Amino acid sequence: MNVDRYLYHMRLSDDVLLDLMARFQAEMVKGLARDTNPTATLKMLPTFVRSIPDGTEKGEFLALDLGGSRFRVLKVKVSENGKQNVQMESQFYPTPQEIIHGSGTDLFQYVADCLADFMETKNIKHKKFPLGFTLSFPYIQRKLEEGILICWTKHFKARGVQQTDVVKSLQKALRKHQDIDVDILALVNDTVGTMMTCGYDDQRCEVGVIIGTGTNACYMEEMSNIDLVEGDEGRMCINTEWGAFGDDTSLDDIRTEFDKEIDLGSFNPGKQLFEKMISGLYLGELVRIILLKMTREGLLFNGKLSTALCTKGKIETKHIAAMEKYKEGLSNTKEILTELGLAPSEDDCIAVQHVCTVVSFRSANLCAAALAAILTRLRENKKLTRLRTTVGVDGTLYKIHPQYAKRLHKVVRRLVPNCDVRFLVSESGSGKGAAMVTAVACRLLSQRKQVNEVLGLFKLTKENLIGVKNRMRAELEYGLKKETHPTATVKMLPTYVYGTPDGTENGKFLALDLGGTNFRVLLVKIRSGRSKSVRMYNKIFAIPLEIMQGTGEELFDHIVQCIADFLEYMGIKGARLPLGFTFSFPCRQASIDKGTLVGWTKGFKATDCEGEDVVDMLREAIKRRNEFDLDIVAVVNDTVGTMMTCGYEDPNCEIGLIAGTGSNVCYMEDMRNIEIVEGDEGKMCINTEWGGFGDNGCIDDLRTKYDKEVDEGSLNPGEQRYEKMTSGMYLGEIVRQILIDLTKQGLLFRGQISERLRTRGIFETKFLSQIESDRLVLLQVRRILQQLGLDSTCDDSIIVKEVCGSVSKRAAQLCGAGLAAIVEKIRENRNLEHLKTTVGVDGTLYKLHPHFSRILQETVKELAPQCDVTFMLSEDGSGKGAALITAVAKRVHNVAEN
Repeated sequence: MNVDRYLYHMRLSDDVLLDLMARFQAEMVKGLARDTNPTATLKMLPTFVRSIPDGTEKGEFLALDLGGSRFRVLKVKVSENGKQNVQMESQFYPTPQEIIHGSGTDLFQYVADCLADFMETKNIKHKKFPLGFTLSFPYIQRKLEEGILICWTKHFKARGVQQTDVVKSLQKALRKHQDIDVDILALVNDTVGTMMTCGYDDQRCEVGVIIGTGTNACYMEEMSNIDLVEGDEGRMCINTEWGAFGDDTSLDDIRTEFDKEIDLGSFNPGKQLFEKMISGLYLGELVRIILLKMTREGLLFNGKLSTALCTKGKIETKHIAAMEKYKEGLSNTKEILTELGLAPSEDDCIAVQHVCTVVSFRSANLCAAALAAILTRLRENKKLTRLRTTVGVDGTLYKIHPQYAKRLHKVVRRLVPNCDVRFLVSESGSGKGAAMVTAVACRLLSQRKQVNEVLGLFKLTKENLIGVKNRMRAELEYGLKKETHPTATVKMLPTYVYGTPDGTENGKFLALDLGGTNFRVLLVKIRSGRSKSVRMYNKIFAIPLEIMQGTGEELFDHIVQCIADFLEYMGIKGARLPLGFTFSFPCRQASIDKGTLVGWTKGFKATDCEGEDVVDMLREAIKRRNEFDLDIVAVVNDTVGTMMTCGYEDPNCEIGLIAGTGSNVCYMEDMRNIEIVEGDEGKMCINTEWGGFGDNGCIDDLRTKYDKEVDEGSLNPGEQRYEKMTSGMYLGEIVRQILIDLTKQGLLFRGQISERLRTRGIFETKFLSQIESDRLVLLQVRRILQQLGLDSTCDDSIIVKEVCGSVSKRAAQLCGAGLAAIVEKIRENRNLEHLKTTVGVDGTLYKLHPHFSRILQETVKELAPQCDVTFMLSEDGSGKGAALITAVAKRVHNVAEN
């Protein structure tokens, strides 16, 4: 009987194997790339294991190992005292069918019960242990201590576990055991466990392979190639989940009728097709199906079947191993076949033995091709002509089959002659590996804990935010009431702007915009009617520091000089144009064209201005120059300008928000609520000047020591406390204070505080926006930090990014809580069940920061659920708003005169 001819399709030539290698490599690339990963059969799952042990690990750990033929609990003691030393005690527990095919809850309860039993037996219940959990199934990780099970494989089938986090399920089951205290630090795939175990003994080990009940491999990949994980630094272990290779029909050309039959009879048809040609769970069954078919065709046992030969699962991998044994193989074959109720002849025994060889050799060939692809990838990643590396191997098939290992080694060396591979058998299995991963995690965790304590100070609960909203609401009322207005911290300044544009505005207007480090002069042409439009021409002028902090006369002379330049530049020096002046500082107004500066903010400090009317100061400066005359119609706060600009596009807009260098809000308030202005009819825009919120100590419970340090180092200590927690001018400074503190604790920059880090103001808010950008990988974060003279490692960059995130998230949430108070107030003013309103927004923080606007909007939605708030970006800033206010004021003025 010619078995070779009969099983011709199972014999794979080197050409076929090299082709398979190439296919496997291409599939790896697909699995690593974000766009193609969803359709790749190799899932290339990131494991969040970033390094093999470095020998400094120490401590006592527990490990669980679930997924192979037996379930094991281990206690592992790692000591570093000069020489690495690992002591292990372990216990096996059965995995009964009713448990692995029952409900997920029962499965995890069983695991927890076994762990409790082990701790009882070893008398270690009184101690707290970190635990590593080895699970030999495909799951998705976003961090080391979580795993969303993709699907069960092999013989497991517990209900209600797929698509859930197995760590959470185990934690829940462990809660039933009040008397044990374990902390699950790492979820580890068995291949990773194998690599780590071998890596402890051989630092060169960077591949782990399992060839047992199931089959799989992992290897160390360059972070820069892993699209699914943020960051470009260093390496991470990738779990290939190679058992699923070919699930897209790409291996159909080498799958035989027998493979198809096995698949159809399995728990998971169409899945893990590569594994079903390789692993121990299926080889025995493959042999049985082949023998059955050959017998039916009269090629074996004189065509006589036995019940056992027709029964699924009667031939196991251990039988194949026995039949292929050197010397005793034939007698073993006779014995096994006889036990199956068959009467084999000498020739039958030789044929059956040969079938076993073909099936197990094919398994080794397929494994070798996939492993050769991984080794080639490692070599190419390192740009080497020759690679020296170690592969850690575990699994019953590899270990108990008499010929398997040497066949595998031989084929691998033939397929990749430029790789010198050492195969290291993992003696203590993947359990010890889980303990090693846990030991590394433990070291990182204690550092992590200290960082989290600091960042925890910036976390706001919903209760905190509701508190901020309610306090803001109370402060708004104090500012509007006559008797409390003088002492209110939220100033609630009337702006004498009584309405938003109605579309009939027309004419040419000048606008000035002063509020940050730049000063803008604009010419705005507004057309009404059907072709309603606004055209703008502007010029930006810098304001030097010595002028920001010089005398008032110098500041206003500089402004007039800029206006003169602009009029000259536009060729309109002779026209007496109406002018709107956007002045983004707190002003007390008695009418639309009078504004007394309450106090400078945002780094301005010009003398002899506070308490003076800025319109008068501007008129005086124009007179002093005596070159041109302007009709100053309105002095406008930038928030009001923003509201007006957006109001021109959307009549629903009745709130203006600035979230930029500074932070402020204005909104349309009912006249009857504004006690400090005569009249009860209609509405007026109120400039809240909410940056001063909390200056009376009402939000001190949320201020951290870092906020206090920033405040003490500022130009106006004790003032604008809310602004200092929410605006662009201060966020970078808060970050810098935190980084200094973390460095002092030895958690950043190797504990070295550079001169740059000691310098106030180096950490501009634009850096926050850049560092937090989702598109930016850690390598670029490192570059930004290097520009700041901070030499950072990969871990440093991660921490800096988190610090920035915590500070900006808190800022957005605080802003959102304040805004929620405003929209709720408008809703209640109108006795509405539901309010629909628009907020016009401007400011660099809102516009440029990758997450600020989203978090702010989510916070408003959460805290003011009865308000439907639309956010509209003000495109042309507050200058256009000043022109519109001037136009509206002119229109109202003309109506009054007629």
